[in-house]
Amino acid sequence: MAIAFLVTHSGGFHADELLSSVILTRLQPQARLVRTREPEWITPGEDRVIYDVGRDYDAERMIFDHHQKDAPLREDGRPYSSFGLVWRHFGRDYLRMTGVPEPDIEGIHASFDRDFVLPVDLMDNGALSPSAAGPMLADLTLPMLLESLKPVFDDRAAQAEDQAFDRALNIARAFVEASIARKAAKRRAESMVRAAISAAGESRVLELPMGMPFRSAVIDAGADHLLFVIHPRDSDWTLTGIRRDEDGFALRADLPEAWAGLTDEALEAASGVKGARFCHNGRFIAVADSREAILKMAMLAVENAA
Repeated sequence: MAIAFLVTHSGGFHADELLSSVILTRLQPQARLVRTREPEWITPGEDRVIYDVGRDYDAERMIFDHHQKDAPLREDGRPYSSFGLVWRHFGRDYLRMTGVPEPDIEGIHASFDRDFVLPVDLMDNGALSPSAAGPMLADLTLPMLLESLKPVFDDRAAQAEDQAFDRALNIARAFVEASIARKAAKRRAESMVRAAISAAGESRVLELPMGMPFRSAVIDAGADHLLFVIHPRDSDWTLTGIRRDEDGFALRADLPEAWAGLTDEALEAASGVKGARFCHNGRFIAVADSREAILKMAMLAVENAA
C-alpha cells in the first residue's frame, strides 16, 4: 500500500521532527502530514510513517521514535533523534531524488550525517548543549533557530502551532537542500581541481576554470608545492592564497606586503603590473582585469614568498 500519511506529534515542535519532515515529504509528496497524539494515528499501519512519537523504533513497521526506555543508539553509543533514524533509513533515497550521482551517494550520506544530522541528534537528546557553540552563537545553532519559529507562549490561536510548523518546514527544507547541494558541488569541484593540479605540474600556481572549493583536493593530492590559485570571476581574474589549516586563516604564503590595501593606479605602481585592480589588506586575495595580469601578479607573489 502506498504511504498516505506522515504522522508526527502535535504541539510544540523541535528540529528533529521538522527536519525529518523535510526528508519524508520529499519522498512521499502525495502523503498528508498529520500532527497528532491520538492513539489511532500513532498506531503503525501499512499506509503511514510515524516519527518522533509512538515510543517505538521499528523500521519494518515504519515507526521511528527515540523517546522510549531502550532508545536507539548509534554504533558508537551516541543517541539518535527521529531525524537520525529517518536519515539512516531514507537518506540515500532522498539523495537520489535530489539528483546526487550514484557513486557519490554513500560519501554524501555519511558526510551529511556527520556534519548536519548528528549535531541535531545530540542536541535533541541533551547530549550536546547549544552553549558548545560559544556564548555569542548558542542561540544561532540550527536547532535553536528552527525552534525560535514556534509561536510565542500567549499566541492561543487554534492553528498557531500547525501554521508555525508549516512555515518552519519551508525554512528547514532550504537549509537541508543547501547543505546537500554544497556537498555535491564539492565532489564535482574535487574532480576539476585534481585535473588542474595534474595540468599545473611543478608550478606554484594552480589555475582553475572558475571559483570553486579547492583546499581539500589540494591536500588530498599532496600538492604541498602549490602556494596560490588563480581563476576568472565575471570580467576579472582573482589570485588567492591557500590556507594552511582548515580551521585557521594562516596562508601557505601571503601576497606581497607592499600591495596590501591598494587599488587601481596605486596597485599598478606598487606591483608593476598593468591591469592590477585590488589587493585585500589581509593579503589573501588580489584582483586583476585579465588573465595575463593575474599571472604576472601570481609570479611576483611566488618570488616574494621564496
